[in-house]
Amino acid sequence: MRVIAGKAKGRKLYAVPGPGTRPMTDRAKSALFSILGDDVRATRFLDLFAGTGQVGIEALSRGAARAVFVEFHHAALRVIHNNLALTGLAEQAEVVRDDVFHYLAVPSQPFDYIYVAPPQYRGLWIQTLQMLDALPGWLTDDGWVIAQIHPVEYAPVALNNLILFDQRKYGSVLLCFYSLRTT
Repeated sequence: MRVIAGKAKGRKLYAVPGPGTRPMTDRAKSALFSILGDDVRATRFLDLFAGTGQVGIEALSRGAARAVFVEFHHAALRVIHNNLALTGLAEQAEVVRDDVFHYLAVPSQPFDYIYVAPPQYRGLWIQTLQMLDALPGWLTDDGWVIAQIHPVEYAPVALNNLILFDQRKYGSVLLCFYSLRTT
């Protein structure tokens, strides 16, 4: 697991010990950031269920102005802090120890990208989407919510404010892209 491009390119990141996290493959991460392209520059990036922090760190390395990492587990929080120090990107980051649903219940400034990569097979990605759908102020008008799940987890989700506009599969990683519904 490493930073693929940008200021911290090539830095190997620490992993969370044990089976609790599922780091994104370099192939899927590279594809995601190819899709985002230069649009990630100067954006606000929210990394929910942050794990190692590698996706938010990649966004910062590629020029995102700010990234907020929300994680509950102590071991993962320690790894996020270590990875931010290792990459020299800590000044642009905020690490929040909180349950994602508790965190989302308190309004904040909107984000350009919200990345959702919860533990697998628990339906947490659907719950998170439904909460973001009910609180669309978390997303800028042209922002995206990106859910990372295993392809077998996918199910259509009834949403009022968000709409699925793209899906990409990379082996055992399915990326689902949502934006605000335009009227």
